[in-house]
Amino acid sequence: MKRVLEPELMEDEGQVQCYAQANFDAPHSQFITRLSHFINGAPFSGVALDLGCGPGDISCRFARHFTLSKVHAVDGSEAMITMARQQTPDDVNRRIRYILGMLPDVMLPQSSYELIFSNSLLHHLHDPQALWQVIKKYAKPGTHVVIMDLLRPDSSEAAHALVNTYAENEPEILQDDFYNSLLAAFTVPEIKQQLKQAGLDLEIEQISDRHVFISGIIPGAYFTKWT
Repeated sequence: MKRVLEPELMEDEGQVQCYAQANFDAPHSQFITRLSHFINGAPFSGVALDLGCGPGDISCRFARHFTLSKVHAVDGSEAMITMARQQTPDDVNRRIRYILGMLPDVMLPQSSYELIFSNSLLHHLHDPQALWQVIKKYAKPGTHVVIMDLLRPDSSEAAHALVNTYAENEPEILQDDFYNSLLAAFTVPEIKQQLKQAGLDLEIEQISDRHVFISGIIPGAYFTKWT
């Protein structure tokens, strides 16, 4: 099945509100668990970069898990950034800085980050290199990179089956969003080709019937090639 593009941004207030209230506890918890395992459970105390933060749930979970950390959280949707700021609890609010900006042109407060992560952004991008080039731009030797996203199923029928399995009790708008996101997602071979084009040597693992996990550590040798 060919990829079917969806809008890069969620900007409708009703859609954003519905998305922010949805129950993503299982995949978001899994993301933080896998991220923590990847960095060997170390007590991360630096500044992490969250690309495509949406309403901020992953950023908040990260800040709570790593209590000495700070997060710069980026999203291109003003409605999402506004929702994130409104929903962020007081216990982590001071450690999360929300930044409105589109990839790859967003200007960030730091020139590099020790950890760059992203959940469910890649499938929204019409040009996936926007994500990989921002990672290259703001990484440094030793930067940990952790990405989780959807995988495109083989057919529209398979996509509908996934919606029925995992979103049957969600509002219709979320079911439609999930279906469209599945059709807009990439396959593992496509992601491998993207990373090859970007010159990034990251591991790719299919971790469920609908998710891919991409991770790696940026070696110093890369920076000779990029400059």
